[in-house]
Amino acid sequence: MSIYADCSFFVSLYVPDQHFPRAQRLVSEHAPMLLTPLHRAEWAQAVAQDIFQRRISACEAQTIRRNFEHDRHSGFWIEVDFPEMAFERCVQLTQKYAGRITLGTLDTLHVASALELGAERFWTFDERQARLARAVGLRS
Repeated sequence: MSIYADCSFFVSLYVPDQHFPRAQRLVSEHAPMLLTPLHRAEWAQAVAQDIFQRRISACEAQTIRRNFEHDRHSGFWIEVDFPEMAFERCVQLTQKYAGRITLGTLDTLHVASALELGAERFWTFDERQARLARAVGLRS
């Protein structure tokens, strides 16, 4: 089974928040998740924002980054290339669902990537993104 998670899920695994217990439980019960360059870029930005907004210190961020890199190199994630047709699929999803679901570009792009990579599950803590994922047949 392949699992695609958005960045909100990734961040909750490394920067404890209200979703941390659920994220930990899901990860412990299921197979590794897909990791694309989009995830890595968005994750780095999210950690930087947490420093800027003083939710974590620079020292804490360094530990968080080290933990993430350790997991990358230990096979915790299944690293894959960003799917070539994800942008086209993103356009199609936007045209089909934008009138029914409020969508952001990155949210739609993550769902499009999951579809292009053949994921069966999609994990997110963003309800709008979850609605789109369910609408296209991805299970949570």
